Amino acid sequence: MFNDKWLMGVKENVIKNKSFLFAVRVVKLYQYLCEQKKEFVLAKQLLRSGTSVGAMVREAEHAETKNDFKHKMGIAQKEINETIYWLELLKETDYLTTEQFESMNSDATEIIKLITAILKSTKANISN
Repeated sequence: MFNDKWLMGVKENVIKNKSFLFAVRVVKLYQYLCEQKKEFVLAKQLLRSGTSVGAMVREAEHAETKNDFKHKMGIAQKEINETIYWLELLKETDYLTTEQFESMNSDATEIIKLITAILKSTKANISN
């Protein structure tokens, strides 16, 4: 298993915790969209991408190499970006209120910033 002292620190726990809590919120939003709004297709896309972020962070936690870690975190970054797209689409099609959207989007934006910072740091460490 790839083991870097930086990964064992606070930053790694922050992204792990935030991505998990975000996944919980996505599952609850999915339930709301299906039960209250009777929207299933976009909701399923949101569920898939929004929950996979935390799953990829967890996979990266046990990466075998720095490049493996970078690859898995890169996928997490793509998934959170896709999740933001689905949130924007749900807002613009009136399935989400502005308040609902802003709350979820704020968390998603924070997660993408964290992942981007982790990737920049990892890339710098790989090239050194």
